[in-house]
Amino acid sequence: MKAGIENIPNNQPGTLISADQITVKKGKKTLLESVSLSVGPNEIVTLIGPNGAGKTTLLRTFLGVVIPTGGTIHRRADLRIGYVPQRIHVEPVLPLSADRFIRLDWRGAKEKYEEIISLTGVGPLRERMLYEISGGELQRVTLARALMREPNLLLLDEPVQGVDRPGQLEIYELISQLRMKQGMGVLLVSHDLHLVMSQSTRVICLEQHICCSGHPESVLADPAYLRLFGPRVASHLAVYTHSHSNTSP
Repeated sequence: MKAGIENIPNNQPGTLISADQITVKKGKKTLLESVSLSVGPNEIVTLIGPNGAGKTTLLRTFLGVVIPTGGTIHRRADLRIGYVPQRIHVEPVLPLSADRFIRLDWRGAKEKYEEIISLTGVGPLRERMLYEISGGELQRVTLARALMREPNLLLLDEPVQGVDRPGQLEIYELISQLRMKQGMGVLLVSHDLHLVMSQSTRVICLEQHICCSGHPESVLADPAYLRLFGPRVASHLAVYTHSHSNTSP
């Protein structure tokens, strides 16, 4: 199959972006092999898998940064992507405030800016230098910048890396609120299975290829998942997911 990117009509409401048999190779090394998945509006799709499984490569392929060697990416014609990387490194010599970072290359209405600032809770950080704020605060600022594009798809690469536990919960709850409030699709890479399992619409277990996928509780019982993460972890997560789902609205 010839590799490439194709647009799909806006009148297909069930899909924002999809991968059809995507393969990515770097020299003789295969980073992704025959991966097919889709993300639709109002979905949180979580990618899990060991280090080196190809999760970040898949996100970068959806962004168009990595060109697949095989397969096709289908994108809705009106797709707007907001991207939050694993981390950004800010040099102390860079005199950039959170406010200026969020507004970079943005020409929208002030009302929209204020709405996003309120939604992400970064108002108190506006005048502070990026290098001065904590990891959790920086992730919120980066998320606010991603939202300035008014995306209908968010790509989040381990958005809570380096964030303390209370901050992780706040960020995941914010992502869930964004999905419900704005109906956007979310493709999320995470190692923190305790927090994302119960928030996800679908979980995809990746190890260069898709090992298993489905509703979180079905993935927990899948032999491929147990092979990658072990029955002890799976058992603990199953208890957590069940308990959390009983207290959810």
